[in-house]
Amino acid sequence: MSNLEFHPDFSKSGGLIAAIAQDAVTREVLMLAWMNEEAFEKTKETGEAWYFSRSRQKLWHKGESSGNTQKIVEMRLDCDGDAILLLIEQRGGAACHEGYVSCFSRKLEQDGSAVRCCSQIFDPKEVYRD
Repeated sequence: MSNLEFHPDFSKSGGLIAAIAQDAVTREVLMLAWMNEEAFEKTKETGEAWYFSRSRQKLWHKGESSGNTQKIVEMRLDCDGDAILLLIEQRGGAACHEGYVSCFSRKLEQDGSAVRCCSQIFDPKEVYRD
């Protein structure tokens, strides 16, 4: 068996890598976020998901405001080292900051209309009071 390394390449895309959160049991893709090296290290250290917010330009612990944290079950790195797959246990039921189970809550129908394809767990106006 070869000695594999698990080192994301943060030199691409301004120091960020794509991080896909997928439910470890159902395999539903819940969200896509970004990680810098600090978020990656904190995720490894704590066993919970940490990301880098491009809009706020800061590190954030998933669920720090909503309580909807993500426990890491498994981490996988793609062949180029510039994307990570997090198999997670979604605590609190909602991965999306809009309160939906998944950030991928909109589905395009054959007729061109859009429908919701997952339920809303919480009202973001009640959870995020900025």
